[in-house]
Order: sequence, then structure tokens, then C-alpha cells
Amino acid sequence: MMFTAVFMVGPFLYAVYLSFTNRKLLSPLPTRWVGFENYIDVLTSSDFWAALKNNFVFSVVTVPLQTGLALALAVLVNQKLRGSTFFRTTYFIPITFSLSAASIIWSVLLNPSGLFNTVLEIVTFGQFTPDWLNDPRYTMAAVIIVSIWASVGFQMVILLAALQGVSQDLYQAASVDGANAWEKFRHVTLPGIRHQLFFTLTVTIVLSFRLFDQVYILPPKPGGPIDATNTIMVEMIQASGNNQIGKASSIAVLFFLIVLFLTIFFRRFEPKDY
Repeated sequence: MMFTAVFMVGPFLYAVYLSFTNRKLLSPLPTRWVGFENYIDVLTSSDFWAALKNNFVFSVVTVPLQTGLALALAVLVNQKLRGSTFFRTTYFIPITFSLSAASIIWSVLLNPSGLFNTVLEIVTFGQFTPDWLNDPRYTMAAVIIVSIWASVGFQMVILLAALQGVSQDLYQAASVDGANAWEKFRHVTLPGIRHQLFFTLTVTIVLSFRLFDQVYILPPKPGGPIDATNTIMVEMIQASGNNQIGKASSIAVLFFLIVLFLTIFFRRFEPKDY
């Protein structure tokens, strides 16, 4: 309780206070109370709304793709197949990398002459070799690819544990009733892991709004090119880098309120046991 108060609640309340001031780093001028001036400045900024849109686009695309892929991988490695242990390890390895390290590795792979485009050139007979990190049409797609690669193993492990908790008696009963593989998955597997599946969905949605490392490291310019990957976190860091601590704090508070609203909203759809 004390840890939470000191290291979480305290800093947040201090950020709320700073958001109502003109606080600047390394400034000899005294801190002055400015009321809602920072919030008005942020909420009337086209950059903020463009960044928020990028956050939503990233979440809308990444969350279902990543969760669906994680579920498919979990079902696959849960089968009693030769080499399943090897594949479990392979799919989980990216989790051991920090997002910063993964972004650096992928910045090399996504280079116009890198391995990723080399494979695409062979597969598409040279018809599709985009400049992933410099063309605003493809940069967000590159960020999504890297994010899914780096994080899908986390969801897979949770769902794999959930799958192993589903009673085999239910599958045997379904087989006796003549259920096929799809019917077993729909009526036995999904209901059996519904709580863990909802948990992974909620966590992935929240984490998707914390998008920062990938968009800060992958493009040549953080949030670029032409703000195609600019996010709320990037906006906050840039405001802080410009010594605008009051503005950065107001962005942080708004970010917290957005994530809090989304969490409460999705909690309403949490499956119940009757």
C-alpha cells in the first residue's frame, strides 16, 4: 500500500499539479499557476488529435491481429505434435528482447535493401519492395509488424496456460456428440478460456496506447515520417524535451484519463460466471 502511494499515486498527483502551471525545466522564472491553459493548448492542437488518431489506428489493427495470432499459436503448440516444445520456445523468444532492442534489429531488417524486402522481392517478383521506414504510407504498417512480432509470445503463453486448464472430459463428451474440430473450438475451447482471453484483450488494448519505443526508434525521425507514426507518448516526450513540463504533464493526465475510460468501458463486457 505504501509502495503504491509513494511511487504511483504521489507522482500522478504531482503531475496533475504541474499540468496547471507553466513549469519549465532549467528556467530561472518562478512557477506560475495558469489554470486550464495547458489543457486548452493541447486539446486545440491538431498534432495532439493526429497523434491520438494514430494511437487508435494502431490499436484497432494490432489488438485483433495480435490476439488472433496468439490464440492460433497457443492452439497449435498445445497439440501433441513432435517439436511442439521447440516452437513454444521460438514463439516466446521475442519477449526476451526489449522493445528498444527489437526496434533496432527491425530497423535493419526493414531497410530498403534489408532481409525483409529481399524476401518480398522474391515472393512478389520484384513488384512490392516499399521503403518501410521513410514512406508514410507504410511506416505504421512496419510499426504494427514489429509490435506483433515482439509481443505475441506474451499473449500466447497466457492462452496456452488457459488451454491446458480446459478439461479433456469436455472434449471427449463433444466427440461422443459428434462435434467436429470447429464445433469443439467454438463450444468448448472458447468458453473455457473466455476469462483469460478477455484479460489478454484488455491488457493488449492498454499497452497499445503506450506505443512509444517502436515509433521513436524505427523511423529516421521520432513519430515520422511526416508524423505518420506520431503518438500521444511521443507528443508528451517532445513537450518535456522542449522544457514544457506543464504541457507534458497535461498530456500525461489526458493520456491517463483516456486509458482509464477504455479500461472501465471494456470491463463492462467482461464475461461472467453464472
